[in-house]
Amino acid sequence: MSFLTLDLNLLRIFDVIMSEQNLTRAADRLATTQPAVSNALKRLREALHDDLFVRTAHGVKPTPRAEELWPRVRAALADLEELLAPAEFRIAELHTTFRLSMADSTASLLLPSLMRVIKADAPGIDVRMVPLTSRDPRQMLLQGEIELAVGSFPGVVAQLSGEQGSTSAIRHHRLYSGKYICIMRRDHPLAETELTVDSYCEALHALVSFSGRSHGPADDALANLGRSRRVNLTVNQFYTVGRVVAGSDLIAIVPRHLLKTIGMSTLLTTKELPFELPVVHVDMLWHDRDTRKASHRWMREQLQLATG
Repeated sequence: MSFLTLDLNLLRIFDVIMSEQNLTRAADRLATTQPAVSNALKRLREALHDDLFVRTAHGVKPTPRAEELWPRVRAALADLEELLAPAEFRIAELHTTFRLSMADSTASLLLPSLMRVIKADAPGIDVRMVPLTSRDPRQMLLQGEIELAVGSFPGVVAQLSGEQGSTSAIRHHRLYSGKYICIMRRDHPLAETELTVDSYCEALHALVSFSGRSHGPADDALANLGRSRRVNLTVNQFYTVGRVVAGSDLIAIVPRHLLKTIGMSTLLTTKELPFELPVVHVDMLWHDRDTRKASHRWMREQLQLATG
């Protein structure tokens, strides 16, 4: 089959399958049936003389030929979409809902500014917050459960950066960075002394853990020193950990830039950690299918402005 006889709609279906890596989700997104998607894929396989995808337990996996084709197909389709889009995007006339996922402290930092802008410039936009329950929100993005995830996802971002963005369906952008500090109540027994590795390890600890696991970056750092600590409590919100620490002998680690969002500065004191922790980076993640959407681009820009 030559290019002149190729049904170009097959390339759009190929792009969606590459993004979703699941025929059922691809069919849902294309507003068609799975047999129709399977038939289109069969026709494209015959045209390109390649299987393009192999089945897996959770969907399909692209072949090397599919991975080679996708960046060029995606770029060509994006150029066409941009060419055919309305000449002027009017955010004030948009009526849509954005589903965002982030920790409570991040939300309290970004949402006030965002909602002020929405009221003034985009009154037809609604925002729905979806609980962030993992340090890897890619599945939520792949399955279309959310449009944006914001948080500290060091493992995910490192993997995406290593892939150089060539075939990954997930995009990312750094919003801001910060440093970890230790918090405790103002009259804590350790409040008036220098925090040492010994005193830190002997204390009881509260940990913010979205998954419920009682292991964080500090535990890795302590293990490198041959030390350990006891995590007496795990919670899934920074505001909660602030309230608990303010009313108990537990201590906790939080990013410095999030301390003000806890809203308990008069009840808490801070200490520098007696060991090194990596800088905490806060990144914004989204699915590539939304990259060139004017409304999605507008939302990403507002979140960036909200960090300033």
